[in-house]
Amino acid sequence: MNILVIGSGGREHAMCWKLKQSPMVNALYCAPGNGGTAAEAINVELDTGDHEAVVRFCAEKEITLVAVGPELPLSRGIADDLEKAGVKVFGPSYAAARLESSKIFAKELMGSNGIPTAAFRIFEDFEKAEEYIRAQGAPIVVKAFGLAAGKGVVVADDVEEAVRAAREMLVDEKFGSAGQKIIVEEFLTGEEASILVVTDGENILPLVSSQDHKRAGEGDTGPNTGGMGAYSPAPVVDEKLFGDVIENIVKPTIKAMREEEKPYKGVLYVGIMITDEGPKVLEYNVRFGDPETQVILTRLKSDLAELMKAAAEGDISGVKAEWDDDEYVCVVLASGGYPGSYEKGKEISGIREAEKEGALVFHAGTALRDGRLVSSGGRVLNVVGKGRGIKEAVENTYRAAGKIHFDGMYYRKDIAHRAVARTAA
Repeated sequence: MNILVIGSGGREHAMCWKLKQSPMVNALYCAPGNGGTAAEAINVELDTGDHEAVVRFCAEKEITLVAVGPELPLSRGIADDLEKAGVKVFGPSYAAARLESSKIFAKELMGSNGIPTAAFRIFEDFEKAEEYIRAQGAPIVVKAFGLAAGKGVVVADDVEEAVRAAREMLVDEKFGSAGQKIIVEEFLTGEEASILVVTDGENILPLVSSQDHKRAGEGDTGPNTGGMGAYSPAPVVDEKLFGDVIENIVKPTIKAMREEEKPYKGVLYVGIMITDEGPKVLEYNVRFGDPETQVILTRLKSDLAELMKAAAEGDISGVKAEWDDDEYVCVVLASGGYPGSYEKGKEISGIREAEKEGALVFHAGTALRDGRLVSSGGRVLNVVGKGRGIKEAVENTYRAAGKIHFDGMYYRKDIAHRAVARTAA
């Protein structure tokens, strides 16, 4: 097969790294890619927003499968346009991608199908939203209804913070059209986890559990980010809980999408909160999580290309997945100031030294400039280590991360702290 991976982050580097191992893959391309994907695939300067250009490229290179990394191309219907041209796609259609591109669609689907989630109200008028927030009190959650690069969710600890978030979305248009409507929802107490499955629209193949850290600061404080680290497995997700999520959340979701004539094909990410009442859905993502992918695919012993091909062709019933029993941890090395403003173009050193420690280093926001590797994004590198047990995995990962340097670099020092504490207890 000739495969095109669409995207430029750490998730896409991990996808390319895993796909390159497959004997089924003849040629591997990544558009646009980054400084790390260049070692695994052929980076292509391709405007992925121009679907006709992508279709032409697939015809020219005889691409048989396109694996879409980020949510934005899916929300714009790239899977539909490629399928019409006869190219198989690992990723959902425009209609199915609304599970992520419209939080309102997702919430209404959950509500009408008895899928457990937080209580919510939808607003497009700021004054009504403010009145509701003040009546409900805090903590409370305010969400932009559309795509906002993982930053459109504010978990407000006090009423004024929530009102300010609602004003920024509805009045100041901080997130543009993504914030024309907002969801104000109940704050759920518990522990978060990520459950991902691959589906062909009917059959479901669960992947291993993982847990990420969304907040920028240690102790899970500060603003939400795209993710500052992750680990797999998540010890809070025992066998019973995992089965509960599959039976009461994942299967009803896939069934509901099929019945609405929006069959879902690809990977479905379900972010859950484990409450005293059981698991409840926080969000759906219509693609691999980032940085969860970096700890899930490194544990995968099976052929990723085979799995993606089967899902894209509409039948995964004969595909199984085998997993490494070691525990994996990913630490995100970020630019100073992220998720706010930050500087780019900082020269990066120490990656080879980190890899000598046994770690994998996936590039997220890097570029090659005049033969030098430099930062080009907020999340710059993902350092992934493993161990026999979570404590060893954490130690190995941080030892490797300590070898890398670029000006302004920062990273959280407590990734997997819940798992470490749970194991110690």
